[in-house]
Amino acid sequence: MSSTFGTLFRVSTWGESHGPSVGVVVDGCPPRMPISREELQVELDRRRPGQSIITTQRRERDEVEILSGVSDGLTLGTPIALLVRNQDNRGGDYEDMRTKFRPSHADYTYQAKYGIRAWQGGGRASARETVGRVAAGVLARKTLTGPLGMPIEIVAYVKQVHGMVATVDPATVTTAAVDANIVRCPDAARAAEMITAIDEARRAGDSLGGIVEAVARGVPAGWGEPIFDKLDADLAKAMLSLPAAKGFEVGSGFGGIALTGAAHNDPFYAEGGRARTRTNHSGGIQGGISNGEDILIRVAFKPTATILREQATVDDRLQDTTIKARGRHDPCVLPRAVPIVEAMMALVLADHALRQRGQCG
Repeated sequence: MSSTFGTLFRVSTWGESHGPSVGVVVDGCPPRMPISREELQVELDRRRPGQSIITTQRRERDEVEILSGVSDGLTLGTPIALLVRNQDNRGGDYEDMRTKFRPSHADYTYQAKYGIRAWQGGGRASARETVGRVAAGVLARKTLTGPLGMPIEIVAYVKQVHGMVATVDPATVTTAAVDANIVRCPDAARAAEMITAIDEARRAGDSLGGIVEAVARGVPAGWGEPIFDKLDADLAKAMLSLPAAKGFEVGSGFGGIALTGAAHNDPFYAEGGRARTRTNHSGGIQGGISNGEDILIRVAFKPTATILREQATVDDRLQDTTIKARGRHDPCVLPRAVPIVEAMMALVLADHALRQRGQCG
């Protein structure tokens, strides 16, 4: 169903933004892999709300509970169920949205599809749903580096907010540099400008969008399934399934159209017993299969749809009206999207690693 992702490494998220809890079931995780609640908590703390003045002020501790699939600190090979209880949900803040549809949000489309919706906080359409993805992403990373023995590094960072573009070297950027400031942009000078702009938008009751860039280093050649399950196609599906994601690029992306074939091609050369490329316009993927170079992707996130300004809308009787949102919302989703993008990249790579091993050994 629509809440399940992956082929061999499968995750199913569940729960609503203002329900009792949210979580995930992970199936296909290899057995005998060490895992602790503390390891899961590190990434959930990077994603949780209330981190700074430029994120939502909803106060959630996001403490994860392991319900199944782990014994004595080791995975059992059976489904792993992870739960995070909602503690600061204020459904009353959304009373006006019981009958009115927020512009550019999922209120109207969920109502059109199901004839019913969780109007408090957007239900499943809320970024609260991504708690489960981030927790599952920790298991995916450990699967890659542990049982599969792959020294893979995944680092995402804020590349752009509104018109402000950072200068970042994806070959060398570190998580420590990304987390050095509250906007999660490793370009310190540009980060300061981004923080100011996001805070100004917050004070004005408005929001900003931008781009998260991510790199996976150490992925071997050969991962990906032709034709429909290409590695870049699965990465695109993963990223575009995220709340507020509206665009995806790999390698040169849309910018590649400004180059000629001669300029865009990545020439091969031999080094260390394998084929290398002198440029990486392909973003580490050719023909839908990894070529051993760094995998580089970008995800465009729209400005947060829920803003604290009066807007024209309609109600559930299709009568013209206005709405002014209440509640606590991110003025820019990008800082908290960084660990979510990393998690989805890990899920795709772990799934394809297991598929490659299963088919080709």
